[in-house]
Amino acid sequence: MKEYQRKLRGLLRIVFGRTAYVVLFLLIQIGILFSVIKWLSEYSLYFYAGFILLGGVTCIYIINERDNPSFKLGWIIPVLAFPVFGVLFYILTKVDWGSRFITDRANRLVKETADYLRQDNRVEERLCGEDMRAGSLAGYVSRWGGFPVYDNTSVTYFPSGEKKFERLKEELRQAKEFIFLEYFIVERGVMWDSILEILEQKAKEGVEVRFMYDGMCSLMLLPYKYPKQMEKKGIHCHAFSPIKPMLSTVHNNRDHRKIVVIDGHTAFTGGVNLADEYINVRKRFGYWKDTAVMLKGDAVKSFTIMFLQMWNIWERTQISCEKYLRDTKGSMGREPGGEGFVMPYGDSPLDHEPVGKYVYMDILSQAKTYVHIMTPYLILDDETLNALVFAAKRGVEVVIIMPHIPDKKYAFFLAHTYYQELLDGGVKIYEYTPGFVHAKVFVSDDEKAVVGTINLDFRSLYHHFECAAYIYRNPAVADVERDFKATLDKCMEITEETCRAYPFYQKLAGQGLRLIAPLM
Repeated sequence: MKEYQRKLRGLLRIVFGRTAYVVLFLLIQIGILFSVIKWLSEYSLYFYAGFILLGGVTCIYIINERDNPSFKLGWIIPVLAFPVFGVLFYILTKVDWGSRFITDRANRLVKETADYLRQDNRVEERLCGEDMRAGSLAGYVSRWGGFPVYDNTSVTYFPSGEKKFERLKEELRQAKEFIFLEYFIVERGVMWDSILEILEQKAKEGVEVRFMYDGMCSLMLLPYKYPKQMEKKGIHCHAFSPIKPMLSTVHNNRDHRKIVVIDGHTAFTGGVNLADEYINVRKRFGYWKDTAVMLKGDAVKSFTIMFLQMWNIWERTQISCEKYLRDTKGSMGREPGGEGFVMPYGDSPLDHEPVGKYVYMDILSQAKTYVHIMTPYLILDDETLNALVFAAKRGVEVVIIMPHIPDKKYAFFLAHTYYQELLDGGVKIYEYTPGFVHAKVFVSDDEKAVVGTINLDFRSLYHHFECAAYIYRNPAVADVERDFKATLDKCMEITEETCRAYPFYQKLAGQGLRLIAPLM
């Protein structure tokens, strides 16, 4: 009965809430667009022929763009198949004024904060002395991504959302100066209510609390005016790029990051959002397997700046970074367990530099014995697919753990279209039978690991704001690998027979979706 009432309330909130108005206005705009197209096409055959010619010109332009081949193909198909609508839609995305503001503002803020993220030459030289290849990756991320590598940072790995949740509450209660939170999904329930209670208490104690969540939540999970409710509690709050009833590609660039920063010395990231399924209080898709890490020490600086860069996009009076930064040149003392190196990094869809993808590619290309991966989605471009297969072909053990119970059927069908090609190349694929894997983990050769928010799909690698921590020769790497093996024990192996047994409609749907996967 309670479950029925909860679902009914959710349905009523959608039908009579802001979501209905957003969808209604979008449908009206799309309807007007189709009506104009229909009127123009009926108006003159010459006009339609002109659009066919324009479609050919558009295809030539697309082919010569500096872009991923998968995206080029994803655009050429609709432009050729639907000359009028395809061309107009492509032009809309290229001259989209709605995204200009956020792009210009975000890129300017990155430049303005670059001085705070300069690479410490001492750390870079020590890393290059230990491993020139790891040093070259750090150099790439520093120069092209804007994030340095650090030493003197401890890493605690959490193999479940429940463990991260308990430690997060402990750390929040100890905050003395400030708390920053940035999440993709926030839903009221046991998890968020417990954290909000701590935040309210800390705000009363004089701790500065800033909370930012992705504006997609305003569709179904949180009221549109939720930031004002938070302000009344003493918590500064922003909804990142709230959904508005307009056709704009800006809605495609979501803030998928999960970041907590406490007093400049402690940070959390990983796959865990602020909703009850992430700690298995609420059961969705079986057991929800997720991961996270906590950093303490010098590397927290990057997450502090990362948060402030995003916060200031929506802040009329920009907040200075200096008051939130701690000395990272040793005055804090040596961090217990701070061996090795840690490189937090963010990835933005607005700078056309897929840092998250290239870090994964580097791990695959440099691996000697194994690369073990956990990801909820597997929607690959040709470069990533070839990197996975080539690593396996040269003798590296490449193992991917996927969910057995999916959260999105279309993504699951799409993932299955890659299985056979990966298996043929020697990649091993397993599905987690107890439920859904939401973890985003790479671990390789007992010396390096990545834990963060970046899935192996187009949305994470190209469209979303993401973040992660690259961990090198730190004790936490062994914990990541240990958890991978424990998770593997609960998985079923995917074989050629498994792939052949998939229903025909599922295969057909997946193959059809693969045509437009880059644009989804």
